Amino acid sequence: MAYEVLVPAELEEDPSLTVVRDSTAPDGLHFVHGEAAKPLATPWQVGAERAALLNPERLPSGVVLDVACGSGVQLAALAAILERPAVGIELDPSRARASAQNLRTVAAWFGALNAPWFVQSRVLVGNGTNAEGVLAALGSPGIGLLQLDPARPRNSRTHDLEEMAPSPNEVLSAWAPLLAQGPDGPAVLLDLSPRLTHEQRLSLEAMIDTHLPGVQRTWVWGSRGGGRVDRLSAWLGGASTPEVARRFVRYPANGSMPLIVEGGRALPLGEDLPEQVRRPPRRGEHVSLVDAALLASGLAEPWLTSHLGAEATLTWTAVEGRRPQVHHDAPLGLDPNQRGLIQASGRIVAVVHHAPNEGNIDDLVVMALEHDVARLTLRCTLPADVQPKLQGSLDRQLSRRHGRRQAFLCHAGQGPEVHLLCVGPTVQEGTR
Repeated sequence: MAYEVLVPAELEEDPSLTVVRDSTAPDGLHFVHGEAAKPLATPWQVGAERAALLNPERLPSGVVLDVACGSGVQLAALAAILERPAVGIELDPSRARASAQNLRTVAAWFGALNAPWFVQSRVLVGNGTNAEGVLAALGSPGIGLLQLDPARPRNSRTHDLEEMAPSPNEVLSAWAPLLAQGPDGPAVLLDLSPRLTHEQRLSLEAMIDTHLPGVQRTWVWGSRGGGRVDRLSAWLGGASTPEVARRFVRYPANGSMPLIVEGGRALPLGEDLPEQVRRPPRRGEHVSLVDAALLASGLAEPWLTSHLGAEATLTWTAVEGRRPQVHHDAPLGLDPNQRGLIQASGRIVAVVHHAPNEGNIDDLVVMALEHDVARLTLRCTLPADVQPKLQGSLDRQLSRRHGRRQAFLCHAGQGPEVHLLCVGPTVQEGTR
């Protein structure tokens, strides 16, 4: 098939494209999107931080190739930050035009409209798995980084690897033999569905070994909060980080620097999720509610151990759902920028043998006052129409008192009725 080649440096603005404000982008940096492309676009914050995590010295020389570039936000971030020409390929003509326009927008933002990387960038309309056709249209540029962020089924909790379009297997089969070689071999960044199971990730490992035998790899879990994994990716060869098998990246909602946790074991050695233990809670021990996305990466336990010490005893009483819960024998001290990975942490001061309801909320207030509590947060599963009423009642009653501590109520891991009252640090003056 013939490819239409778009030159972003020569392209006029297309008024048919939709301008959309990206809340993660700096003021004044606006992107356009083709038909139905906005929900699929990579947020600028994520794209820019991912590009910044790549080590240019370990990448082979050559262009950044994105074989399913969509609206091109990730491609533009990679090209501008790495200062390498971009080659985007997109089947949908309107999305391809959006990608070219977004490349120009980002180049203007960086003051790089005359920079070689931008002048040499191209966007092709067509099939990204036809390597011979692409190279014939472009004149065979060296490929320093292959990026793939395929489309996947929406509104589906699970799906197969081959349901991603184009499939990673098809893309690697077409392009792996043509990638430039660097200190760590070729460089590939595969974006995948965060819904892949561990078994599906292992299947992808086997697929990678078929096309790039023995290539170094770093698996990356990305989250924008809420305990949810928003992005899962495999960084291969020159895109990987030596000695780092897993990386968790939390992108703060306020646009500040991401929180990164690295380490772990290679994926084939295990999922590395902690084992749930059922045992009676012990008054005086500490309870932490851990970010569920960090847990999914397999890095939660080594991260906790690094802060509590190698001698710490960790007992997980919940490993599923939105509030993974771990008990430990020493308080968890964290820097301010790391506290986002813990929903709450405190010492057990009381065991409550009933679930909170409108009939016993006053008893909870009395118990909170006994332990000098200024605010008690309900961190347990309650009906959606009940939780705000109970929380509001607690807030109103405790606001009239003079407590100094923060506290939370969570399940004890012993059934739905038994709960734990856990007290945290003293509230600082002026923060109540």
